Amino acid sequence: MASLSLLSVIMLIHAYLVSSSRALLPLSEGTKWSTERSRRELGSELPCRTGNPVDDCWKCDPDWETNRKMLADCSVGFGRNAIGGRDGEFYIVTDSDHDDPVNPIPGTLRHAVIQHEPLWIIFDHDMTIHLEEELIMNSYKTIDGRGHKIEISNGPCITIWNITNVIIHGIYIHDCVPAGNALVRDSPEHYALRGISDGDGISIFGSRDIWIDHCTLANCNDGLIDAVYGSTAITISNNYMFHHNEVMLMGHHDNFLADKSMQVTIAFNYFGQGLVQRMPRCRHGYFHIVNNVYTGWEMYAIGGSANPTINSQGNVFIASNNKSTKEVTKRESEQGYDEWKTWNWRSDGDLMMNGAFFTPSGQESPGSYAKASSMVARPASLLANVIPSAGVLSCQIGQKC
Repeated sequence: MASLSLLSVIMLIHAYLVSSSRALLPLSEGTKWSTERSRRELGSELPCRTGNPVDDCWKCDPDWETNRKMLADCSVGFGRNAIGGRDGEFYIVTDSDHDDPVNPIPGTLRHAVIQHEPLWIIFDHDMTIHLEEELIMNSYKTIDGRGHKIEISNGPCITIWNITNVIIHGIYIHDCVPAGNALVRDSPEHYALRGISDGDGISIFGSRDIWIDHCTLANCNDGLIDAVYGSTAITISNNYMFHHNEVMLMGHHDNFLADKSMQVTIAFNYFGQGLVQRMPRCRHGYFHIVNNVYTGWEMYAIGGSANPTINSQGNVFIASNNKSTKEVTKRESEQGYDEWKTWNWRSDGDLMMNGAFFTPSGQESPGSYAKASSMVARPASLLANVIPSAGVLSCQIGQKC
């Protein structure tokens, strides 16, 4: 079955909105994201302002490089207070080839992220970084890849461990693998023996005020983005994810009650080709899943256990042609329906295409979703304009991004 091009996805959404009685085109999981290709296919430059409140805040500024730190004021959702390294100096990464987990070399990404002071970390040329051990960050850091092609791949990747205020923007993270049983430095004064990491793209552990924006993630050993152990105040926005099994896990374990206070916003993401499940899978907590596009899933899209609150608003769910995978939702409960029928899961203003369906449960009143509401959902009809900007952007200095 042929994959949809980006242009096909956009045209399909428009066609569906014009006439819901019109026959749908054949569907599959979608194709790898390419902003520049999509603009050529559409025949002209896409409008700068699209209704995406994050991008409309900064992306139309041709002097975005000079005004990089404006980005810190543009977050939405539960992670909106993440300021990263806004109040610090710029740190320019110049060396992508010499990763020393114990004694990081000045000019490397690892040396930048372990410092105590706030830092806005940028890069001086295109880089593919292969880390020797997981990259353990310190608080008040921004990793900003705009202006260059920055990849972290084919090694252990990013760990956000018991810290606060992190922004990660514009990084292509892929083919992450486990590592560990090794010494790793996490501050200028301290290093310690680390256990085996899971091989996540980004692992958020016991942390808050985190914003992951405009990254592209694929094909990691465990999750692409996992948030566990009481992490909260997180926004995951404008990312493109593809070719992966267990995409996002939110919550450590059904019996880990500290995750009851978790609040995560998942907004304006594009879930593309070859994704199987966990977009996300939630335990406990409150999850606002808003204005995303799902172009097929091989098992399910949104799942959970241990009574999470799921507020799904203004998303586009395009099921594949597989008749057994039309349902968006999956609940895991030992007692089955008698237990999960009271869990608050709702679909509000979602666009269901090619037979996709969402099974609601629990209360329908808006008040029941107050703790899972973090921003105003845009109509699903706007997403045909929003989705071409998901993932890493092709930002050129001196031009609108």
